Amino acid sequence: MNSKGRTHVLLTIGVLFTIAGGTRWLPQAFATMDRASTVNDPLKALPQAMTVDESDRVQNVCLTGDLAAAMEQDQKDIEQRISDLRQDEIDLRNRKLELAQQAEDLKQIQEQLDTRWQKMSDTANQDLHHLAQMYAAMKPDQAAGIFDQMDAGFAAGFLRLIPSDQAGLILANMDNEKAYIVSVKIAAKNSDLRSDSIAP
Repeated sequence: MNSKGRTHVLLTIGVLFTIAGGTRWLPQAFATMDRASTVNDPLKALPQAMTVDESDRVQNVCLTGDLAAAMEQDQKDIEQRISDLRQDEIDLRNRKLELAQQAEDLKQIQEQLDTRWQKMSDTANQDLHHLAQMYAAMKPDQAAGIFDQMDAGFAAGFLRLIPSDQAGLILANMDNEKAYIVSVKIAAKNSDLRSDSIAP
């Protein structure tokens, strides 16, 4: 082999070694550059399916703001309901107090009416007793003429207020038929309370 052939062979071997070295060095260089870029931008380290772009970030921020607004509105609604319930309770207590006061007022009015009615009843009874005493003071024949004109039940009530001896004289001077009716009225008074042994 001459000198030119040797030179071509050496050049060819040198080129091959250079290419082989380059194939080993280039992947390492690219890997180093990728690691550096990953440190500077962590989003590049995510898998392709997990990549988050700028539009997603804006959407997440908007959703978070809407959620906060909804929670704030719910809180206001709850506070308003609590306030309404407290006001309802206050109104109910006030209503109970008003009803209790009205019941007390009605009770006092009823007591006043009962007292007034009792006074009126006592006055009316006193008037009847006073009138019965006036009839008792009259002569029996004069009183009998008045009793003959009275309703039988009314006359019976008056005779019961007059002492028995005087009432007997008045009854004896009355019309016989009227005297009989008055006597039955007097006998029937409280008949349901008498025992059978003294029933007429």
